[in-house]
Amino acid sequence: MPRSLTSEQVHSFRGDLCAIATRLFAERGFEGVTLRAIAEEMGCSAMTPYRYFENKEEIFEAVRAAAFGRLSNRMQQIARHEPDPFQRIIALAHDYVQFGLDEPAAYRVMFQLDPRKLPEAADAQPESEAHLESGWQTLCDAMSGAVAAGKIHGDPVTLAHVSWVSLHGIVTLHLSGKLNLGRSLDDLVEPFLRNFIDGAKPRSPA
Repeated sequence: MPRSLTSEQVHSFRGDLCAIATRLFAERGFEGVTLRAIAEEMGCSAMTPYRYFENKEEIFEAVRAAAFGRLSNRMQQIARHEPDPFQRIIALAHDYVQFGLDEPAAYRVMFQLDPRKLPEAADAQPESEAHLESGWQTLCDAMSGAVAAGKIHGDPVTLAHVSWVSLHGIVTLHLSGKLNLGRSLDDLVEPFLRNFIDGAKPRSPA
């Protein structure tokens, strides 16, 4: 009969299991990850992961929720410590890029894994979506504040989309090794921010 585990041990094992699943996703993709493969990496029996998660889908929803939660927490921390919304935009942009560099495997799970592949984990999806919405709202609030202060002009939600899409593209191409045409991630982040800011600056009437 298996011995009972403390809540701390359960939490630790679930964390280790999710970390291995995240790494395997980056190496093999979603379809290439199985609970048996995760168990082999952990050095446990093939049935052990089922004591902690119902299936692979539930594991990856937990991975997504935790990753979006970490990114959201980083963004909220910046928002709390940077009162100027314009400077907050700059800080959020740099930290978003840094998050992708700090956690490349988790970043892939967050944005490469189609949530529709996780139908059996539907009950857990609101947690990842809540974290995603929280981080997104933090960026939109910074844009709204900068527009209200007259630092930039335009629709805050559109501006938030433009900045996120551009930075996401740079990070994704970098992580996939496709920034190989003469410019690196480090070469592109600052020029993007300068062009974004210049393009969004209020214009004097002609």
